[in-house]
Amino acid sequence: MNRRHALTTVSSGIGWLAFSALASANGLQSKISHHAARARRVIFLTMRGGPSHVDLLDFKPELIRRDGQTTTLGRDSAGAKLFGPVHPMAHYGKSGLRLSTLLPQIGRHADDLCVINSMQTDLPNHAQAFGQMHTGSFQFVRPSLGAWTLYGLGTENTDLPGFITLNPPADNGGAQNYGSAFLPAICQGTRIGGAQLPELYAALLKRDVAPGPPMKNIENKDVPRALQRKQIDLIRALNEHQLAKNGPNSEIEGAIESFELAFKMQAEVPEVLDLRGESEATLKLYGIGQGKDQFARQCLLARRLVEAGVRFIEIASPGHWDHHNRLREQLATNCASIDKPIGALLSDLKSRGLLKDTLVIWAGEFGRTPYAQSGDGRDHNHKGYSIWMAGGGVKGGINYGSTDDLGYKAVDDVMHIHDWHATILHLLGLDHRKLTYNYGGRDFRLTNVSGEVATKILA
Repeated sequence: MNRRHALTTVSSGIGWLAFSALASANGLQSKISHHAARARRVIFLTMRGGPSHVDLLDFKPELIRRDGQTTTLGRDSAGAKLFGPVHPMAHYGKSGLRLSTLLPQIGRHADDLCVINSMQTDLPNHAQAFGQMHTGSFQFVRPSLGAWTLYGLGTENTDLPGFITLNPPADNGGAQNYGSAFLPAICQGTRIGGAQLPELYAALLKRDVAPGPPMKNIENKDVPRALQRKQIDLIRALNEHQLAKNGPNSEIEGAIESFELAFKMQAEVPEVLDLRGESEATLKLYGIGQGKDQFARQCLLARRLVEAGVRFIEIASPGHWDHHNRLREQLATNCASIDKPIGALLSDLKSRGLLKDTLVIWAGEFGRTPYAQSGDGRDHNHKGYSIWMAGGGVKGGINYGSTDDLGYKAVDDVMHIHDWHATILHLLGLDHRKLTYNYGGRDFRLTNVSGEVATKILA
């Protein structure tokens, strides 16, 4: 890693080169992948709450035909009535991919989308499903997908965090969804924005020249940079002394890495977060300055972070997709808040030659039932649902897998969460079976003891 002003020795007798070798094993430096990578980085668009696949991505003529009929699907659906899509679907692109008419801007990129209609997860509860989507486990605290990615590949810019999460929700596991668990602490996501900082968001969004989401205490205007450097060198020397005295300690090693990274970030982060250098045409493309534009700013920021060399970026949706009632109105509201910014992000990445090696993922923790709840809503459905991916080496303009005729259960090319994680890692050049970490006497991996790569979607 690019260390500056390194101490050649400290009072404990441990040399900086010796410590650097120790830290490099768990550091952020770029690493060699297991095989040739199709994607170099990930943008993960998290639609929390469970978007309705049968209304957005999974066209079911039989569900339309049987709308209003009583169903016997599932143990909890006795007496429930089948509920056809509340908005029509249309063909998009040369591929003719069917998407909801609520997603016209995303639909413009239909020929780049790989829509997976056969997703499955283990439980239909938000917290457990959200945790499993992020970590592979609904029971235990495990490293997140972003942390595993960083651990396996490192980052392309050691002056910035390798894993950044924008506006993450505080519920459904909170920080565990971007944490590193037993992996080195440097692999955890760096939170920018979030539900805990509404007052800062409100202040920023009232400004005409607002930068990206807020990040607290990134600059120290009271202490000159040269003096900060000396302070950090002293703290590092004390930490190294503790390591030499008591042996390796991941928390201390992580603290050393974090202090060093934080010092570097003071120079780069303000510039990356500041959107004032973007052209009027770009701001208009994303919908920035056209009302509520927090999500639009985050999508543009994701492109800037990709350009800056950040390996894994996650953005949480501005609204919740948990539509147990008033599905027609609420689904339209949710789609309106994300369609234009995501369409712009895909266009922007493609025009800059970045989409081909950037894997863009759109996913919620599960889908919804094909039968009605509360008359005009849908319940949770973990047995079959849809997500989409684009760029990063996946085939575009295709549907992969399928649910039954009503969209209730995945039946063809079933993609369990472990299979999905294995496929993402494969696209990044990582073998999920080899990407392991020994903890508590056993080797752990993101996919536990299962997971198959969906080779049919590879470009």
